[in-house]
Amino acid sequence: MAQTRILPPAKNAYQYPLLIKQLLLSGPRYNPDQEIHYANRSKYTYTTLVERIHRLANALTDLGVKPGDTVAVMDWDTPRYLECFFAIPMIGAVLHTVNVRLSPEQIVYTMNHAEDDVVLVNDDFLPILEGVKDEIETVRTYIQLTDSDSAADTSLDTAGEYESLLSQAGTEFDFPDFDENSVATTFYTTGTTGNPKGVYFSHRQLVLHTLAMTGPLAAYDEMPLLRSSSVYMPLTPMFHVHAWGVPYVATLMGVKQVYPGRYEPELLVDLIKEHKITFSHCVPTILQMMMATESVKTADLSNWQVLIGGSALTKGLCNAGAKLGIRMYTGYGMSETCPLLSTTHLKPEDLELPLEQQTAKRVKTGIAVPLAEIEIVDPAGKPVPHDGEAKGEIVARTPWLTQSYFKEPEKGEELWQGGWLHTGDVASMEPDNTLTIKDRIKDVIKTGGEWLSSLDLENLISQHPAVAGAAVVGVPDEKWGERPYALISLKPGENASQEDIQKHLQQFVDSGDINKWAIPEQMDFVDDIPKTSVGKINKKLIRDQLK
Repeated sequence: MAQTRILPPAKNAYQYPLLIKQLLLSGPRYNPDQEIHYANRSKYTYTTLVERIHRLANALTDLGVKPGDTVAVMDWDTPRYLECFFAIPMIGAVLHTVNVRLSPEQIVYTMNHAEDDVVLVNDDFLPILEGVKDEIETVRTYIQLTDSDSAADTSLDTAGEYESLLSQAGTEFDFPDFDENSVATTFYTTGTTGNPKGVYFSHRQLVLHTLAMTGPLAAYDEMPLLRSSSVYMPLTPMFHVHAWGVPYVATLMGVKQVYPGRYEPELLVDLIKEHKITFSHCVPTILQMMMATESVKTADLSNWQVLIGGSALTKGLCNAGAKLGIRMYTGYGMSETCPLLSTTHLKPEDLELPLEQQTAKRVKTGIAVPLAEIEIVDPAGKPVPHDGEAKGEIVARTPWLTQSYFKEPEKGEELWQGGWLHTGDVASMEPDNTLTIKDRIKDVIKTGGEWLSSLDLENLISQHPAVAGAAVVGVPDEKWGERPYALISLKPGENASQEDIQKHLQQFVDSGDINKWAIPEQMDFVDDIPKTSVGKINKKLIRDQLK
């Protein structure tokens, strides 16, 4: 590192730390009366949000929570969770967002591994914890979260019900300054092998991620996802990478927010109608479920913009959404990256085209967001040409990447090989810096000495009018090493055969998009494609089921 000139500050100059409490300053200043809704249950203003954050901080400290302790949350997407996003790290504790879709055994593992001290738990998840409470090692007490008139009976040793504790707590809390590199949040990746791995993020990282995210979400006319007049509803679980960090951005900006609680597709569409939601983000599975509802038939979705991530946005889904007026964009990142690395970046001339003709640009992985460096490297770690053809692994550097895995330094070293975070994703980059993911390294199908992208095949299959979703994996083949196998789900009321899908793919052979040997000779039709706990296609499970 170069030696540069650093001047001494004035004796009383304030060294401003980048802490999450600073993200709470502007929203209530701009729009103190702006509303935050809990589905169709309740609402309050930003002024009340601040008061409730202060009350929660007092309630937790009254229970003995101190800086450095870990407080876990098991809840649906609610304003309570938003309050926890702020209050817990603002008192110097660590927020553990528990993945409620893990198995009970894995939930126990993550709680013990994170060394949780206090758990805030929704009544819906009490049976999970009651069944494993004797295996939980470090938790001192529980706080109940309920949507009923009274909290459910439980065998857990609880300190009380959330609203009751807040009503008894003080309305003012003096949130302290501390080192901006203090850990603010932790959660566990949904790996398909072994135990989940713990990632963690500091106050500094979350503040910088929030500020950088505001750029691509709010600053560009070609991608006006989150403006002062926007109405925001998250459709990514708040336990999953802080709902991609967007609640922090929305609160910073002071926009109207609607938290839907448990995801029920019909309710989600009804909330879009009622509140005129303009921006959401989700994995493709959630959007497919909403587009299959009865409510969507009478919904005006022409003002709804959706950022898709977690799994690839296929041309088939993007086109189907365009017919409903939905404007979709691609976001890319992973648990280890907090998560945002890149987004769709449209140009004015792109928007002059009809919406359905913009699909090719919207499904690309996009361009790196501000403060992010992305490179494509070969197995030796050398950059490959940015010609749109050469493939390599995506590696990244930003100020907000997890610095290791909690208590697993050897895996952290693998993640950060050569000073770059290795994503495990195969991609190409065009001369204009547009990124296109081709596959996960572990999901590439190696057939006859060639690499075949499972994502490319899924994308092409999805364009058949009867197809709702597709998953492609490689299966062993004595002659070719591996051959593609397709698992396909159809839209309600639609029919298609293996021959129909193969004929559909033949047009892409004729146009030169794929080789003839890329057409799967094996495929099955199912009602549902196996998913992970965060809605991604579970290709490991599919491969295991084929053994």
